[in-house]
Amino acid sequence: MCPQESSFQPSQFLLLIAIPVASALLLVQCLRWYCPRWLLGTCVKPDGQEEPVSQSTPLPEYEAPGQCPPATLPEIAAFYQELHTPTHGQTIVRQLMNKLLVFSAREVDHRGGCLMLQDTGISLHIPPGAVAVGRQERVSLILVWDLSDAPSLSRSQGLVSPVVACGPHGASFLQPCTLTFKHCAQQPSHARTYSSNTSLLDAKAWRPLGRPGAHASLDECRILLSHFSLYTCVLEAPVGQAARKWLQLAVFCSPLVPGQSHLQLRVYFLNNTPCALQWAVTNEQPHGGRLRGPCQLFDFTGARGDQCLKLKYISEGWENVDDSSSQLVPHLHIWHGKCPFRSFCFRRKAVSENEDCSASTNEIIVTMHTFQDGLETKYMEILRFQASEEESWAAPPPASQRPLCNRLPPELFEQLQMLLEPNSITGNDWRRLASHLGLCGMKIRFLSCQRSPAAAILELFEEQNGSLQELHDLMTAMERLDCASVIQNYLSETPRGSPAPARGAARENQGLELDEKL
Repeated sequence: MCPQESSFQPSQFLLLIAIPVASALLLVQCLRWYCPRWLLGTCVKPDGQEEPVSQSTPLPEYEAPGQCPPATLPEIAAFYQELHTPTHGQTIVRQLMNKLLVFSAREVDHRGGCLMLQDTGISLHIPPGAVAVGRQERVSLILVWDLSDAPSLSRSQGLVSPVVACGPHGASFLQPCTLTFKHCAQQPSHARTYSSNTSLLDAKAWRPLGRPGAHASLDECRILLSHFSLYTCVLEAPVGQAARKWLQLAVFCSPLVPGQSHLQLRVYFLNNTPCALQWAVTNEQPHGGRLRGPCQLFDFTGARGDQCLKLKYISEGWENVDDSSSQLVPHLHIWHGKCPFRSFCFRRKAVSENEDCSASTNEIIVTMHTFQDGLETKYMEILRFQASEEESWAAPPPASQRPLCNRLPPELFEQLQMLLEPNSITGNDWRRLASHLGLCGMKIRFLSCQRSPAAAILELFEEQNGSLQELHDLMTAMERLDCASVIQNYLSETPRGSPAPARGAARENQGLELDEKL
């Protein structure tokens, strides 16, 4: 081999290195021109569209938990069909699509009509002319007991009414319809109505309707509806003013039967509205709980702390099973209308052979104090509970027993209401009657907020099972001779032994006749 052939030329080495490097650089530049964002997971096609790069399928253990499947169209259709099917004047309580609802439905024509939910204080009035002549519309009135449908409230806002729906959603009429329901705000000017222009199964979007107090009277909200939707009432006090609402404290327990070793007592903290109490009654039915005694009112303020419930006394022969004799209810649970309750469990003390058997009693008496944290010495409500062994406690009383409530004749009730309603300078009006019936000053102040305090106190007299002669003697002792004379005239005109018509039944018949005329 010649030395020239085996010698290494530097120019040849540069060519061998430069050509591959230049080719690689040219290829990279071409890729950048064609796919400028390939590192980000997308590639721009020549036509300008973006195509996402397919992601790798995760392993089963890393899959996100699946959500509950949404309701199908047939399920939704069946839900609304049942709500809008006429109930022929009945109030239905039923759980549909995981919502506990109270509803009534009917068909309405050009004569109008009215829907009422029994024992809730909720009604819907469709005036004559709201439906065109020759047409019939199905309407429904629904009380929503699903607490998740209520508005999301701040700490300063309080829920003071139920959530009510009128259906079908979005229905409109030729004339405004009137929706009426109760609220428990102490100042009607602080009660503000809200509306959610959504169907019952959709996510709610609550918006205020007008200014606070625009639709509220002393204890009632009345809204003129241009179309049907969802409605409620929220307590909103102006800055610098205390927001307050009325609570009703309801005590429930099961019957105390012979040989029973334990007894549980439950105290509900409810808005002072009829539908809130009905919710508690419905909630207690599966457990056999019954309301024990009348509900007690409580002045609840939004600017204070939690609600305290203290056990102060248990009758001999019983003991508290719980570790503590005091329980707390979070302030917002009550303020936002969550209908909370607290319970105590009691058991009979064991009686040994050496002990006197009289220590084991067949009844239980309990005294509790309840107050807002920090106000024990200023304002406290005393709850007393008593139950005894009764075999027929849960059964209705026999027909031969005296009725639990004597109803005043309707015409006499109205006459006494008109005579006692006007406030007297000396206080010798319905307030004096309330004092004679044992009401304290706070309860009398509460009655003064009712639409008709005289009617409320006469209904209380009925609940105490008083007779007409007792009421006559009471009016004479009050020196209300005008009222005593009205009662005496009725007693003189009514033949002995002939029962007076029940005021409630008379009003129901009157409502039926009015409904037929409409």
